[in-house]
Amino acid sequence: MWLVVGLGNPGREYEDTRHNVGFQVVDALADRADARISDKKFKARTTRVTIGGQEVWLLKPQTFMNLSGESVGPASGFFKIPTSQIIVVHDDMDIELGRLKLKTGGGHGGHNGLRSLKQHLPDDGFLRVRVGVGRPPPQWDPADWVLSNFAREDEEQLARALKEASSAVATILRQGMSRAMNRYNRTEKKRAKSPGDETKLAPTEAGDQNEAKAKRDIES
Repeated sequence: MWLVVGLGNPGREYEDTRHNVGFQVVDALADRADARISDKKFKARTTRVTIGGQEVWLLKPQTFMNLSGESVGPASGFFKIPTSQIIVVHDDMDIELGRLKLKTGGGHGGHNGLRSLKQHLPDDGFLRVRVGVGRPPPQWDPADWVLSNFAREDEEQLARALKEASSAVATILRQGMSRAMNRYNRTEKKRAKSPGDETKLAPTEAGDQNEAKAKRDIES
């Protein structure tokens, strides 16, 4: 059994903010599995689905970001899910908008949601799908930046990033973290296409192909 956690803040005023991309990715996973995240358990909204042949609990903590661990800790303890089978999807200002980075463990980097998880889980070995929201302009306070909405001109990049992030979660569940990191941790703006090598597609082409694969994974 796995736990997939999207970090964010509850309430309509936060729905479309940068800090809530984790919620949006988990919502997308639920939609593609034809499920609703409506159960109320562990100070969270949750539902149980099958993704890539794995039994998964999708979790959206309702504690507000800086207390996320008060939800995730009890949930993982109740289901006896080790941190190595917890996937956390969250925003990251150190990654440009539209890009992903996957990693295992590490520090919280000033992210209050991760800080809380590290306080309430037995170790920091959980898997992370980091969704880039970009750095704030010089005049912006970082706290205000993550609680602001995306600009209209960012919507296309955001939509693609959310699709890629949900695809990345499905790939982790079906093929493992190493394969997912190889596929999604792209460092170049464009890669040459080679026959039979999907990891070398340009980002747009790779996103379309990974999206189709993830949809099959979720439906299986």
